[in-house]
Amino acid sequence: MRAVVMEKYGGPEVLKVEDVPEPGVEPEHRRIEVTRSGVNFADLLVREDEYLTGVPLPFVPGNEVVGRSDGERVAALMRGGGYAQVSTARLATTFAVPDDIDDDTALALTLQGQSAWHLLHTVLRVRSGETVIVPAAAGGVGSLAVQLAKRAGVRVVAMAGTPEKRAFVTGLGADAVVDSRSDTLADDLAAAADGGAEAALEMTGGDTFRATMDALAPLGRMAVYGGAESMETPVDTRELMSTGKGVQGFWLPLLYGKRELLTEAADDLFAAVRSGDLRVPPVTVYPLTEAARAQEDLRARRTVGKVALDPAT
Repeated sequence: MRAVVMEKYGGPEVLKVEDVPEPGVEPEHRRIEVTRSGVNFADLLVREDEYLTGVPLPFVPGNEVVGRSDGERVAALMRGGGYAQVSTARLATTFAVPDDIDDDTALALTLQGQSAWHLLHTVLRVRSGETVIVPAAAGGVGSLAVQLAKRAGVRVVAMAGTPEKRAFVTGLGADAVVDSRSDTLADDLAAAADGGAEAALEMTGGDTFRATMDALAPLGRMAVYGGAESMETPVDTRELMSTGKGVQGFWLPLLYGKRELLTEAADDLFAAVRSGDLRVPPVTVYPLTEAARAQEDLRARRTVGKVALDPAT
């Protein structure tokens, strides 16, 4: 089979398409003939050796796929191995895809849909009438979080870096959209949130983390799920005490042993698509041979919505 293999850490050039043996199927796992492989920021961090956990080299990146297993359409979460024509995943993190959900939609709802759902409902526990700040709102997680928050009756203050992306996010239903590159980001966010938001998602780190923290109201809560610019962002515990603000981390693999939570989210995400409350933006699909370009475009924020690879090309 063909797969994208990295034999060392580094830039996009370390991603090589090679012919490799199919992975063996361990107990409690399923073999999946992949039709779509998801590309995520975590893949870039893995490639650069900046991820939360290291990986054994050589390594096939990719933490989510959609495909067929024993004739059944499935979506799966895994810890590597997704950038390939054949992959394996644990039974606990593999789910049947309903006939009325196409492959691209299913892929967008897998890692990023699960992340957006659990950030809002499991971590932040948003309530109707609250205001939530959503970063990178034109991206895979952000575009879904905007809509899921609106579905829950939450007011959304979104961030996006270009006029085109801000128009796109407005079309998703965001109540206010702020330029994420503004020199006065904290003030812009606070003003859009009528003085302060009760909740916020954060995936950038650095100055954006600081601005988002400043835009939270007293007792506001933040869910951190990435570090696109800086994984290390110090938090002053004295500030937390004096403002009552809270910061909680989130990493989807922490839920991989809790199938009931993953199933609850998957069922609700499928229902939201069917009802029209959740519209998955068009998925940008690259050939497997252009995995490096897909990662470069994702890093440069040239994409909107979900980014995927087609292992057949």
